[in-house]
Amino acid sequence: MIKRLMLMFLLISGVATHAADLPYNETADANAELKQALAMAAATHLSVLVILGANWCPDCRALDHAMKSPQNASLIAKSFQVVKVDVGNFDRNLDIDKSYGNPIKKGIPAAVVLSPDNKIIYVTQGGELANARRMSDTGVYDFFRQIVQSSH
Repeated sequence: MIKRLMLMFLLISGVATHAADLPYNETADANAELKQALAMAAATHLSVLVILGANWCPDCRALDHAMKSPQNASLIAKSFQVVKVDVGNFDRNLDIDKSYGNPIKKGIPAAVVLSPDNKIIYVTQGGELANARRMSDTGVYDFFRQIVQSSH
């Protein structure tokens, strides 16, 4: 009995740890998080970076991992308030996707950069990040650096 309880505990804690490692909160109120990010962006004079993706997507997880590298994390923190929006199996938060021109139509992850007053500065339209598994950390850095430079 004790072994069974210990095994159940290990399995549950493993699932919890795995869920904590996933980039997208599948139960989040994405509209509320977006509204909060826009308010923070106005206060900090930053743009909002919306990343649309899903936990099942290897490219989405690869992009999230690359965004955490020191060089990328520094650039992103200096330039953006970040919101990750879970699109599930292309069946969640589609109102957000639609309001920014349906950037997920060519694949995920997709990115939208917004001004603090919710105006589109940049949006992926051709699946630019849909091969994030094959992009190096430097490739991801170059992608976001180019967006930062073009938005100033």
